[in-house]
Amino acid sequence: MELSLFFKSIVDADNMPVVICGVDNKILYLNPTARERYKKHGDLTGRSIFDCHNDMSNEKIRRVVQWFRCDVSHNRVFTFHNGKNNEDVYMIALRNDSGELIGYYEKHENRTKDSGKEYDLF
Repeated sequence: MELSLFFKSIVDADNMPVVICGVDNKILYLNPTARERYKKHGDLTGRSIFDCHNDMSNEKIRRVVQWFRCDVSHNRVFTFHNGKNNEDVYMIALRNDSGELIGYYEKHENRTKDSGKEYDLF
């Protein structure tokens, strides 16, 4: 089975938004949670990430992408804490096998402790 199907399944199963962009800053993919969160903006696939942010945020995105390009060890940046949803947001570099930057993604991580029971299957 093709490994890319597993990667897509991992991203789609994430209950936090994941937005994947190419180095041209075009949105390539939104997982189902991201599509739901940003549905008021319509279908964002194929649009520039800069269409979804203000000028100050766009400049920050440009600086992070440039930082990613400077060194293969530059791969993760905390961008902000969303207090409304109690989540931290990161930009993560995506690289090919040679270490070349091929894109990046926005990853949200929830900071609210899960209230469910551990391994509660029933």
